[in-house]
Amino acid sequence: MFARIGRFAADHARAVLAVTLLLLVGAAALGFTAFGKLQSEGFTDPGAESSEAAALIDSEFGGQADLLFLVTANGGGSATDEATDDIDDPAVQAAGTRLTERLSADPALTDITSYWPAGAPPLRSADGRHGLITAQLAGGQDAQDSGDTVDALAERYRGTDGPITVELGGGEAVGQDIGGQVASDLVVAEAIAVPLILLLLVVVFGSLVAAVLPLVVGGIAILGTFAQLSVLGSLTDVSVFAINLTTGLGLGLAIDYALLMVSRFREELAAGLPTRDAVVRTVSTAGRTITFSAATVAVALSVLLLFPQYFLRSFAYAGIGVIVIAMLGAILVLPALLAVLGPRVNAARLPWLRREPSVVSGFWRRVAATAGRRPMLVAAPALVLLVLAASPLLRVEFGTPDDRVLPASASSRIVGDTLREQFPGDDSRAIQVVLTTPADGGAATAYADRLAAVPGVTRVAEPVPGRLFSVVTAGESRSESAQQVVEQVRAVAAPPGSAALVGGAAAVLLDSKGAIADRLPLALGLIALTTFVLLFLFTGSVLQPLRALVFNVLGLSAAMGVMVLIFQEGALSSVLGFTPLPLDTSMLVLLFCIAFGLAMDYEVFVLSRIKEAHDLGLDPRQAVVDGLSRTGRIVSMAAVLLAVSFFAFGTSGVSFIQMFGLGTGLAILIDATIIRGLLVPAGMRVLGSRAWWSPGPLRRLHDRVGVHEAPAPEPRETVGV
Repeated sequence: MFARIGRFAADHARAVLAVTLLLLVGAAALGFTAFGKLQSEGFTDPGAESSEAAALIDSEFGGQADLLFLVTANGGGSATDEATDDIDDPAVQAAGTRLTERLSADPALTDITSYWPAGAPPLRSADGRHGLITAQLAGGQDAQDSGDTVDALAERYRGTDGPITVELGGGEAVGQDIGGQVASDLVVAEAIAVPLILLLLVVVFGSLVAAVLPLVVGGIAILGTFAQLSVLGSLTDVSVFAINLTTGLGLGLAIDYALLMVSRFREELAAGLPTRDAVVRTVSTAGRTITFSAATVAVALSVLLLFPQYFLRSFAYAGIGVIVIAMLGAILVLPALLAVLGPRVNAARLPWLRREPSVVSGFWRRVAATAGRRPMLVAAPALVLLVLAASPLLRVEFGTPDDRVLPASASSRIVGDTLREQFPGDDSRAIQVVLTTPADGGAATAYADRLAAVPGVTRVAEPVPGRLFSVVTAGESRSESAQQVVEQVRAVAAPPGSAALVGGAAAVLLDSKGAIADRLPLALGLIALTTFVLLFLFTGSVLQPLRALVFNVLGLSAAMGVMVLIFQEGALSSVLGFTPLPLDTSMLVLLFCIAFGLAMDYEVFVLSRIKEAHDLGLDPRQAVVDGLSRTGRIVSMAAVLLAVSFFAFGTSGVSFIQMFGLGTGLAILIDATIIRGLLVPAGMRVLGSRAWWSPGPLRRLHDRVGVHEAPAPEPRETVGV
């Protein structure tokens, strides 16, 4: 099949490129409409009790406030007295009252509740410097309209107005600030990553023409996936954060696949094959490897569809799309480009490079040979290092994103910090308990008393008598103690004839953790099973998939342990500019799936050449040395380039995007160096000829349905740098 694809691409190269160009123009036109259709939420389980509670509160009581206007006395108070920062100063009161009247008259807002003129104590800060005005967005607005409305409201009301300064916060403002931050961060990340990657590609290939080819494939993958997200965003909820994965993974996989294809093509040209035959041979070998590699990454991402949070499902949509498009670009469009270019793929070479860089690395040959001679001496320090790096995972804590993922200068973050510090009785962070049917006065009072008796509860209010109860806790709303209060509140018997639904931030976190924990064993089991099957079909061995799974889990655990140390415990927080928080549960699942898939990507790259050498009759040890010497340079450079595209997200102003970028980049580097460079050759040496063993029935099954490499020429012994 792959030989036929190669012949088709070579024989119809210009037609393939013309059709691709037309499709790209259409994809670009459609793709750039995706940004207005994507959402900044999706971290909750829509079927959880907390979601049902929120839906009932929204439908019957108007819901909680969408927006919070934080009014701060700025010291420009009374004209007759000394300047004051007290919100009860007459000048501040007058300004607050005028603001309340303006908000009440604004058609974009409804349900205004203000500290002025009533002076409600819960809306006054403990230090007397701040007052709150709560509001809801007028109904009937979709996500994009509400985002535009929040931006317009911020433009109208934020800033200093005489004796007061106004900041905009609340759930809608946090979502809008995160979305805006992600969009601006993406521009910065790509401005850093793309030029740096191009420079590195020029160094790797020694040719400007060859260096541009991975970026061409990356552009195809990214624009094609943007178009896909635009269509999906019109049909269902899709997270705006899928954009980050599309750009990072699209560019990264394009680099991986193009490095493999172009290196193999240049190798075949150097062996004396004419251009057409070199293209066919490249697609027959490297194309097969890329297809299986893409399948392993797609399988790892497809399990995200099991989770109810559309934040995670969105990454499956984007990830699978970008993988498939990058694969098609690599095995069909790139061969057409190579067929047109031929030997000119080496054009525009670096002036100081007198010869083409060899695809065979002397360094990695020596590393593999050393690991083969002294496997335990090489493996033991690597294993100790990985275990030490993974040890912080024993202290991991889980959370969900709030305003603290934003920079401290963001308006909604300023409001959130002030609420936490100065409004200890703030009902917006309370546990919300809503009864499905109203309770009479006596039953409601008795129920409120039972709620107040729960350990950790400081106050119970009834915003809607007999129906809605706000349970204020001593702990912070997303703390472990608050989650324990939720569990105890849910155990309190509801009034006769009614059922209680418990919501609020602590309940949302508890339910989100539960939804992920319930589905995680199935997700991990499916990843392990499908990876095992794919690698068995690729290698014919039952031990190779097991070895790969164990090594990959070790590398991933190390990377995730370092993320706990940095983002939960605060190492490097002053350098990276984030607030240490419990790690977002959804982002950890995503990090695992992405990094695992990419690890299997490199596993297939390396195994393909080892198996090719093994099938030619080399002994197990020499096959590993030959295979690693031919892939070590490609894999290590691909890993550096891919890591750059993810490390660029470390410049983000959203802390969980920073964690995703740095964690994925670190996992990639660990896998390409410690795992592929040291543990794989050491492990293969320990296994010896048993590395390719399978029981008789499975061996016969592989002979019938497994993947078999095309006949390859004898391995060449040329050693390069």
